[in-house]
Amino acid sequence: MMTRQERAKQFAPFDAMKGLQEALRDREERHSRVQKREISEDAERQISDVLSRLTRGMKVDITFYSAFHEVRTKSYVCDVNIAAGYIALEEHTVCLSDIYSLDIIEYPPRR
Repeated sequence: MMTRQERAKQFAPFDAMKGLQEALRDREERHSRVQKREISEDAERQISDVLSRLTRGMKVDITFYSAFHEVRTKSYVCDVNIAAGYIALEEHTVCLSDIYSLDIIEYPPRR
């Protein structure tokens, strides 16, 4: 006699076409790729102005180019290194030349 768990294993989901879901996700990702675009001089000035005021702990709304995709996120700044050319956010490290737009949306609390 089969136990309840053994009978349940018979009906466990399986991938009849192993790898199909991964292949579909890969194809969708490749299809959604975009080329890096140029930004206007006004946008460059605005980004430069925000960068000059940017400090650790600020929350920013940032749009940037990463791995063939345009990414927009709201995140806290962990590090700003203008000399090395990057901003470290909670989930991303962004090259300054890849930024499309940057706005400060929250300042850190004063101590």
